[in-house]
Formats: sequence, C-alpha cells, structure tokens
Amino acid sequence: QVQLVESGGDSVQAGGSLRLSCVASDILDNFIVMAWFRQAPGKEREGVATIYTAGGSTYYTRATKGRFTISQDKAKSTVYLDMNNLKPEDTAMYYCAASERSVVYGTFRGFDYWGQGTLVTVSS
Repeated sequence: QVQLVESGGDSVQAGGSLRLSCVASDILDNFIVMAWFRQAPGKEREGVATIYTAGGSTYYTRATKGRFTISQDKAKSTVYLDMNNLKPEDTAMYYCAASERSVVYGTFRGFDYWGQGTLVTVSS
C-alpha cells in the first residue's frame, strides 16, 4: 500500500514563505504524476500544482503560478512545494497526491493515492 506523508505546514505572516514536503513510500518513478492540492475551510478541494516525474514538467493554477514551485528529489522519494509571498487566501490543508496513470496536463483528475495533509495558516 502506497503511503504519502506530508510535512512542513505552519502558521506564517502574509508575505512569508514555507516549504512543504511529501515523502512517498515508493520510488517516484512508479508514479506518472505527483500533485499538491489544498482545501480551505468551507471550500472544495482544489489543485495547486502538478509535476510529471519522468521529465519534470510542471503545471500551476492561476492562483499559485509565480509564487509556488513544485519539485522532486527522486533519491529521497520526496516532492516539495515551495510557497513564497503567501497570502491569507492560501490558508488551507495541503495534500499530496500521486497517480500511476496518465493525467491530462492541466487537470487534477485521476489521482490514486493521497496523504493526510499538512495545515498552512497565513495571517494578515
């Protein structure tokens, strides 16, 4: 059973930065795509960024492009989300997800495995 474990969530002031980590129990090459999602209180879960493990291609939503960076370290089976210039609207539980199947570029459907989440709180 694949396990994804997130860490790095914290409470920060607006304008601050955080790095989230997602450690997978399997090698990243066994997944086609890794992604970060988030869910704010009272809102639906939304995609944040994806990375295709083979070539490293990345995708960001309009809300995060230019501020967030998704990356991978295959030697550590870890995917990162570097978040800069954080805003109060970035407050959410952040989840890591993995897919063993192809995911259409620019979409966030079809992920097989999920972590338990790590909480990010941004105060103004």
